Amino acid sequence: MDKQLELLKQMTDCNAPSGFELPMTNLMQNLFDDLNIESIRDNTGSIFGVRKANSKHSLLLLGHLDEIGFMVTEITKQGFIKFTNLGYWSPIVMTSQKVTIHTRDRDIRGVIGGKPPHVLSADDRNKVNMDNMFIDIGTTSYEETVASGIRIGDCITPYSEFEVMENPNFLLAKAFDNRFGCALAYEVLRDVKNPKISLFSGAVTQEETMSRGAKTAANLVNPSLAIALDVCFDALTPGMENEGNAKMGSGPVIILSDAWNIGHVSLRQYIVDVAEREGIKVQFDHLTGGYTDAGHVAQSNTGVPAVTIAVPTRYIHSNVSMMHREDYQAAVDLVTAVVEGLCDGVVEKIINQTYGFGSK
Repeated sequence: MDKQLELLKQMTDCNAPSGFELPMTNLMQNLFDDLNIESIRDNTGSIFGVRKANSKHSLLLLGHLDEIGFMVTEITKQGFIKFTNLGYWSPIVMTSQKVTIHTRDRDIRGVIGGKPPHVLSADDRNKVNMDNMFIDIGTTSYEETVASGIRIGDCITPYSEFEVMENPNFLLAKAFDNRFGCALAYEVLRDVKNPKISLFSGAVTQEETMSRGAKTAANLVNPSLAIALDVCFDALTPGMENEGNAKMGSGPVIILSDAWNIGHVSLRQYIVDVAEREGIKVQFDHLTGGYTDAGHVAQSNTGVPAVTIAVPTRYIHSNVSMMHREDYQAAVDLVTAVVEGLCDGVVEKIINQTYGFGSK
């Protein structure tokens, strides 16, 4: 396994749902320390490596540290575990999936249980209700489950192994939403050693729970521009043909708009120009039913020009997801070139919305 695959495996293997991001914060901290560069973090755990420049402007690159997961809310008399969501899940993908419960001292494997189809009525076979779900760790009583170390409030993550698929460009893992963005932010920070504007590159907390970490991070950094790094849908997936334009294997995606943000027009045009100059194929899409961290950053301070760059990803918000390695590498190449091309003059034109409108 090469270094890039090792990085993606390390990122996706890490267990850190919304509100419990410390393992990912520490992982990013260690990576930044290995680069021997300055890093900053806010009080929620959002963290950024910093490359300072002799410039009045700065760029914020932000993935998000968290993944979707669950939290223990009750232990029944029979030892089963009730739980609530951390981030949005469709109940359809949850039953019979392995999970890991993270206690203070150790990790415990469990499975989300449910009734077998043999005992379900015809109507119930087509219904999935999270309120009826439970996690089974293989115990027989409340006392036995508590003796294992599990407590109310412990976090839970899906269990899935990182794998290279039959076509080695296809990668399977949990939490590509959004550990891909964390890995990308790290690779860009590693490779762009002398940016012409200051670079803050890392990831924020609690995106999956209403993008809370983006607010505090934007206030901490107070950037001139921002690029959120996140996933989007893959229209090549059966049944998804009418759910967007992005296709796996066809390059990174510039998000035109989502529920919370219209991509800043001048910044978007600058990114498109860089892609054309570098010969990097890009796609365009919009998210009518979702959001990224760009929205809260754009609304921070006095306003920050913000755009989202994404990669198409299959099966997001489930226990497993699939990403195309060439899309990831092209996104790294694109964002690296975008950062290297920014200077005070270009940033001023973007902020004033003159870039791409008669002046480059």
